[in-house]
Amino acid sequence: MNDKAVTAAVDQFLRSVSATARGEIEKVVRTAMASGKLIAHEPITTGVSLSSEKIGLNVTIYGKIVI
Repeated sequence: MNDKAVTAAVDQFLRSVSATARGEIEKVVRTAMASGKLIAHEPITTGVSLSSEKIGLNVTIYGKIVI
């Protein structure tokens, strides 16, 4: 497999993950704001874990979302 094929395959996977994650995050943020659990401009610490036993991938990426 050449570099372009690897990049294309990873990009396809990440597009799928991004769309799913975005929807899930938006849903829970809206619910939290509607219930008063979250207020505007309050940072939300988040993390995304990527893993694959087959290739030895195990990484968590942390960040913040500020609404």
